[in-house]
Amino acid sequence: MKTSKQIPVGKLKRAGKLIGTGLTVGKNYATHYGSKILGGDDDESKLNEKNASAIMDSLMQLRGGGLKIAQMLSMEKSLLPKEYADAFSLAQFSVPPLSIPLVKKTFRKYWGKNPDELFDTFNYTASFAASIGQVHEATIGDKKLAVKIQYPGVADSIDSDLTVIKPIAYKIMRMSGKEADKYFLEVKRTLIEETDYKLELKNSQEITNACSELDGYVFPTYYSDYSSNRVITMDWITGQHLPDFANSDASQEERNRIGQQIWDLYMFQVTTLRKVHADPHPGNILITEDGKVCVLDFGCTKQIPDDFIGPFFELMNPDVLDDENGFIELLYKLEILREEDSEEEHGYYVKTFHDMLSLLLRPFKYDTWDFSDPTFFQEISIAGEKVAKETLFSSYSLNRGSQHFIYINRTFFGLYQLMHLIQAEINVSP
Repeated sequence: MKTSKQIPVGKLKRAGKLIGTGLTVGKNYATHYGSKILGGDDDESKLNEKNASAIMDSLMQLRGGGLKIAQMLSMEKSLLPKEYADAFSLAQFSVPPLSIPLVKKTFRKYWGKNPDELFDTFNYTASFAASIGQVHEATIGDKKLAVKIQYPGVADSIDSDLTVIKPIAYKIMRMSGKEADKYFLEVKRTLIEETDYKLELKNSQEITNACSELDGYVFPTYYSDYSSNRVITMDWITGQHLPDFANSDASQEERNRIGQQIWDLYMFQVTTLRKVHADPHPGNILITEDGKVCVLDFGCTKQIPDDFIGPFFELMNPDVLDDENGFIELLYKLEILREEDSEEEHGYYVKTFHDMLSLLLRPFKYDTWDFSDPTFFQEISIAGEKVAKETLFSSYSLNRGSQHFIYINRTFFGLYQLMHLIQAEINVSP
């Protein structure tokens, strides 16, 4: 794979790159709508492809918060135009790693020495590269380790990067106004936490220790002496990444078992720990040779407040949809409805969220649910597109609900997609 020999690290350099991308996107919009007015080609998919490509080219060079947002948005297939979802999905698997000289330079900056001065062996070619950091194999004695190094400049540029990319993200997601800002602040807060590897080390140790007594799982040991605020070292876990497992000849019984293991682990975190690994994409899950599940990378974790989780789980009970007064009360508690809403707005949001939840909660009405059925996800996509179009040129807003929905919804819908990937039939009861 092609490697990166440099990453812009100064705030001005990074902002300049993003501003240039924003100007390109704006120019594409102007050209498209100007041509449309004059009777030219009005195919919006071509516009989306151009803009998505320009944005991803820029974000791949910069890494960091912007690329992480692209990764998050790629999971919102029901609200994101297809061209953006397809382009942004590259953020999960196709990030070019740092070149060997840049790895050495970065490691010296963080540790004051080269990796081979700290480890017995160190493979300078990255095994995996993601939005915020990349992973290398290393050894100390006969112990095989995974060493994650954060990209240079990422932590110091979260605020400035997101300030520049916010209007681009709002335009793609059709969001606007001060109400949308609380969601962006939640994302920024979480991204700042993700760049703090000392915090990730603490979260990793706390969650894996709490889950260590559960059957059917394996977790790496994390090593404080070989970790810092920008480097984190853990055991190397050998296994099959979930996409490889999905494409294997695993039996349906095995797919169901693995799916149930993954689902149950996340539900334990949500319901018991009230702290969950909020980044359930396929690259973060391994299946070991003896059939155990390993979840990696606890950088993105969400602490779930008590005043949110209670109403949230009440809303996840399909029976609440038949209780009009109870349903409306929960919508107020979760900030979906507001006291200042007009009668028309009240009616619209009650109906819209009732329709969406009737669809999204369908698996919870049955003893088991078969996530291999593509029609379920097609219905979700169609419903999401319908809501997006309804709100595009109206006074209704997509910016509804507590900011805590961002990572909790991401967790649950991410799990839906993982179950669909491996074609599993499972019991989804929390």
